[in-house]
Amino acid sequence: MRIKPPKLIRRLLPDLIWDMEDREYVYLTFDDGPTPGVTEWILGELAKYNAKATFFCLGKNAEMYPDLFQMIVDAGHKIGNHSYSHQKGWETSLERYVEDVDFANQILHTDLFRPPYGRISPAQARMLGKRYSIIMWDIISRDYSPHVSPQNCLRNVTKYVEGGSIVVFHDSVKAFRNVHYALPRTLKFLQEKGLQCKTIEP
Repeated sequence: MRIKPPKLIRRLLPDLIWDMEDREYVYLTFDDGPTPGVTEWILGELAKYNAKATFFCLGKNAEMYPDLFQMIVDAGHKIGNHSYSHQKGWETSLERYVEDVDFANQILHTDLFRPPYGRISPAQARMLGKRYSIIMWDIISRDYSPHVSPQNCLRNVTKYVEGGSIVVFHDSVKAFRNVHYALPRTLKFLQEKGLQCKTIEP
């Protein structure tokens, strides 16, 4: 089970952002929210460590939970676009995929985009790259997988994280078991390493 993206994929899509040049910070990200009962808890944990993060929100969820979406903004975190309906880029036409992302941005108003599942074709990347910075990741926690234990979810992050890393968690119901265990321990680990968490500003 891969935690870091394959080097071949990074070479094939070199214009996408896989990590950050500023090595003094770590960049925590949360996909698929906002989700009631999960996103609020995550915001609380981040606040305990004065940590800032980037939330790649689904347009449909932000539309459904506008007050929760506003909580993310008011807490000083960055918003990213994760499409409106979580479509798979490899299985979706260029026109339909771009339309879904741009529709979400009428709600999200951001210059950042992360493709759902990390699946995006070169043509989709070229088109969307004209108006969004496309943010991938250096480390994925696999928090969403029922086959990954909370302890292994934490280890997936702490074993590989370093300055400049973009780390993926999810503020979703299915990821909450693992996030609930791994996030506070990750934040403590990073604090002990002297690494602060900040938003992605490409």
